[in-house]
Amino acid sequence: MNTRLRRTAVTLAAAAVLPLALSACSGSSNGGGSDSGTSSSAAKASATASGDSMAGSGSTASAADRPFGTACSAVPKTGAGSFDGMAQDPVATAASHNPALSTLVSAVQKAGLVDTLNNAQGITVFAPTNDAFAKIPKATLDKVLNDKAQLTKILTYHVVGRKLTPKQLENGSFETLEKSKLTTSGMGESYTVNDSAKVVCGHVKTANANVYIVDTVLMPAS
Repeated sequence: MNTRLRRTAVTLAAAAVLPLALSACSGSSNGGGSDSGTSSSAAKASATASGDSMAGSGSTASAADRPFGTACSAVPKTGAGSFDGMAQDPVATAASHNPALSTLVSAVQKAGLVDTLNNAQGITVFAPTNDAFAKIPKATLDKVLNDKAQLTKILTYHVVGRKLTPKQLENGSFETLEKSKLTTSGMGESYTVNDSAKVVCGHVKTANANVYIVDTVLMPAS
């Protein structure tokens, strides 16, 4: 009787162990079972971490290529008027999405320069804000806005025929589309044009131009 009980116990134990053994063999043939899955998950996590690290490095590397300046905070975060949105449009169209440049946009339209600016390739525009135009006495501004030749002369003085980086503004002299020169100086995130106009939001990219938003309207020498 005892012998039979012992044999039954052995048989039951073998029956319990067998599925576990088969499961282990099956897991091994499929690439290591749970151990392999754990290793695979660890590898994926490592790869993700590596990717995140690389993305972080990329973000840091591109930080110097982003817009800068106190007025940049007023630019919308999303939509056509955001930095990403403006980067998709040519410069005159991009400017029209920025409420702070509405006077400039109106002046460009009055001068018939929308297509000229939008079709130009690789230019830099020093774009005066509405507040910059407000510094000009109203009677003088109205007179200029209604004199197409004078308005064109002033507006084209704000355009340089190549894309300028902040580094190039540190101590620069550039011929404008108006055919006279403007000068720039500064470093880091602080730049001045013609020793009078401050860049308040710089290195804004559009589809065909680099834009430096300034707080004063630039006037050609004559």
